Amino acid sequence: MMPKKLFALFAGLVLAASPALAQSKPTVAVLPFNNGATGKANEELGPLSKGIQDILTNELAVNTGIRVVERDQVQKILDEQKLSTSGAVDKETAVKVGKLLGVHHMVTGGFITDRSGLMNLSVRVFNVETGEIEFPTSGMNKIENLFALVNSVAGKINKGLKLPDIPKQLGDAREKAAEKVPYQAVMLYSRALNAKDAGKKAEAVALFKQTLDKFPDYEAAKAELKKLGA
Repeated sequence: MMPKKLFALFAGLVLAASPALAQSKPTVAVLPFNNGATGKANEELGPLSKGIQDILTNELAVNTGIRVVERDQVQKILDEQKLSTSGAVDKETAVKVGKLLGVHHMVTGGFITDRSGLMNLSVRVFNVETGEIEFPTSGMNKIENLFALVNSVAGKINKGLKLPDIPKQLGDAREKAAEKVPYQAVMLYSRALNAKDAGKKAEAVALFKQTLDKFPDYEAAKAELKKLGA
């Protein structure tokens, strides 16, 4: 039997190491996406800059082997530092935000569409310590399948960065769920995020509720309403 004093010492060492163990997980954060659509589509698809950021954040967070920073925390840093992400994010901005957030990997990207209704989603992941691009990837799908497109890109990022594997059963379930989310719900949700960040609470609440009218199982919309006390 372990002596009481030795047991107490062992327990103390475990507790002291717990924060370090938690910080040993690979950490990831996602910046708003650059809207590369042209003409009228640029204005129409503008809300997706934050919508895609949020969806990708949530899809990456399915992996319990990593720590993913919530979109709200990223937005707080952007607001505090008065950093604009309206254009393509450069290395300096990505690394600066990554260091302020204390993450290992900073995800940036953009999207463009064509006349046939296809969307191309491109991603660059920066290593915050070195400032170098450690993994680029992309995906393409019909804009109606936007949620599924983001889900597939999340999987590529996870594999490309050699992050801990997502349990197959969980990954398959998320992939099937992503295929069911209608584009109209994604757009309403994206507009709601923009209203929220602009301090327009009533508008955001109304849009999140409209999102759930289109897709009652949209868990992220439910979580946002809870945050807003609605």
